This record gives sequence, C-alpha cells and structure tokens, in this order.
Amino acid sequence: MIRLGSLGGYPFEGPRVLGGWTAPAVPAVYAIMYRPTPEATAQEFAVIYVDHSDDLSNEGFPFKHPRSACWTHRAGDQWSLHICTYQVPGGMRSHREQIARELIAIYQPGCNRQQFDHAWNDEWIGSYTAPTTARLTTGRDPSSDR
Repeated sequence: MIRLGSLGGYPFEGPRVLGGWTAPAVPAVYAIMYRPTPEATAQEFAVIYVDHSDDLSNEGFPFKHPRSACWTHRAGDQWSLHICTYQVPGGMRSHREQIARELIAIYQPGCNRQQFDHAWNDEWIGSYTAPTTARLTTGRDPSSDR
C-alpha cells in the first residue's frame, strides 16, 4: 500500500510493476509512477499520470493505453513503470473524478494533458462577516469568575 494525496492521503494498492499487471474489472482511481533515480528507496516514486476509470480492464493496460508512450518515455523503459489503484469505497464516478483532479493538482504529472490548480482565490466567494465569525473569547479575565 502507498498513500497518495494531501494530509493522510488515499490508501492506494500497489505499486505494482505495470508490465506484469492484469487490470481487474473494477472502477478505480489509478496512478502511473516510476522511480526517478536508480538509488531510490522502495517508497520513492514519481507520479507521471493520474486518472480514473469505470472499469480498469477497459483502459488498455498495460501498454495499449493512449498515454502509454508518454509513460515509457518518462520512465526510460516499460519495465520501470508501476501502477497503484484506489477503489473508492461506495464512491461514484463523480467522487473518483474529484480524487483524480485533486491528485493531478498536487503532483502535476507530466503525462496528463489536463492540469488542475489547487489554489483558492477569495474573489470566488467574496468576503463576508457574520455573528459566528467573531472571536470566541470576550477578553475578560476568567480568574475573576471565582
């Protein structure tokens, strides 16, 4: 298992060598990775592609996927590629899409054609004040309540 994402991350199965992997017929989010340096430890991977699928067995794994040439080019050869998958418990397609977009924004994988920005701008919702946004303390000395 490897965790991908921010904070605690999502628990992905793998990574497994892509060349010997048989894709199961399940919906999942997946990431294609490789070790960026020969001396990389077992847990050091570079994420080069992230996507989601309604059925992994229909994605063309291992090397008939439309982006597999980019993966091979980035990794140096087919046998350096690894895959990890996350079957979102109770997740719908929209949930898998959201997770994939989040991971693309975090890792900015070079083989993804579409990139997402993980930023938030104040003008998107504007500023506001409400009684619930005031300070929680009154500024009085609590020792005077004795």
